[in-house]
Amino acid sequence: PPEGPSKKKSRKHQRFMERRALLEQKGLLSPHQCLGSQAPVVGPEAGSTLTEAGGTTAPCGRKVRKPKQVVSPSLSPSASPDSIARHHAVLLSQGNGSSKGVRTSSPLLRPGKYVAIDCEMVGTGPQGRLSELARCSVVNYEGDVIYDKYILPELPIVDYRTRWSGITKKHMKSAIPFKAAQAEILKILKGKIVVGHAIHNDFQALKYFHPKDRTRDTSRIPVLNQRAGLPVRASVSLKSLARHLLQKKIQAGCKGHSSVEDAQTAMELYRLVEVQWETELARSLPPRPPSPVTDPTTDSNQYMDDRYWPTDLMSSSL
Repeated sequence: PPEGPSKKKSRKHQRFMERRALLEQKGLLSPHQCLGSQAPVVGPEAGSTLTEAGGTTAPCGRKVRKPKQVVSPSLSPSASPDSIARHHAVLLSQGNGSSKGVRTSSPLLRPGKYVAIDCEMVGTGPQGRLSELARCSVVNYEGDVIYDKYILPELPIVDYRTRWSGITKKHMKSAIPFKAAQAEILKILKGKIVVGHAIHNDFQALKYFHPKDRTRDTSRIPVLNQRAGLPVRASVSLKSLARHLLQKKIQAGCKGHSSVEDAQTAMELYRLVEVQWETELARSLPPRPPSPVTDPTTDSNQYMDDRYWPTDLMSSSL
């Protein structure tokens, strides 16, 4: 006759208890260890039954708090110069300190709020004197391209300025309308710290104004000029800074500039002096006004004073 479920259960439980006793005898399992109704696990997997993902162990039945990840948080505008310096030092220490090491560092600790931008313009309007956007490239903190498109200006192109822009008529066949490109690009720039060289020209072509405290213009960073041995207040070209500080040649040849290469170079230059520059910027920022919630001088009781009451109420109460 077929065995009933109770007999199967008792035999299974008996085998389980025999196996448990054997493991306890061999010293592979503690007699006081809480196992529940499952068979013990032997080998490398044994520790995973009571070990959380972060490597924290706890007795059975207790909640295990996940360890805090040591990741440098994003900086607030009110951060002190010292905290900013520590923040950037942590980020930069993940690489080997050279421009080549920048790309091999851990992406987990790289601030996602930094991007670099470069735009190429063509001539429109009377005699091609107006400058309109024809290509825009945006790279992230690591120099990886996150946007690169050819853009059709709103007015007919009079001068492609190929010698400098690298734009030709064939590029406009795959170009997208300006309004569509503008919406895509501004979505990327929103809330970011934007790096660029003479970046006001790029923002002008985009018909956009980015907050000054979130803009890093490598043509206006005295630390770069100083490190390159050039006059601090001089307006130095991106090409010259790249040659002096990065030992690389850009904007070479007769095919025009590459907006991708220029954006990547601007980001490399910024990262070269990031800690020092951000620390100096933090020191130059005006102090923020205290919050009414945290300011002890703004106690609501003071508003009961007569001087805060309207004059018409004061006269009627007398």
